[in-house]
Amino acid sequence: MPNSKLFGRATLLFSLKGRRTNNAVIPVLMATALGAGGGSLYLIRLAFRNSDVSWRRNANPEPWQEYETKQYK
Repeated sequence: MPNSKLFGRATLLFSLKGRRTNNAVIPVLMATALGAGGGSLYLIRLAFRNSDVSWRRNANPEPWQEYETKQYK
């Protein structure tokens, strides 16, 4: 990847040589990866744990009606 170009300039951001010479980029990449991973996990949690999401419409077409009689707080 040393020949990769961004806006006409050669970038060393993701190459091993660039990471060795520019150590300040490592925390930025780690924070970006952590944020993207956390956001993805939160979306997966919402998709599977939320009572408003219905994956099988034939089995339970209105799952939110199930909580009318349950105490959930």
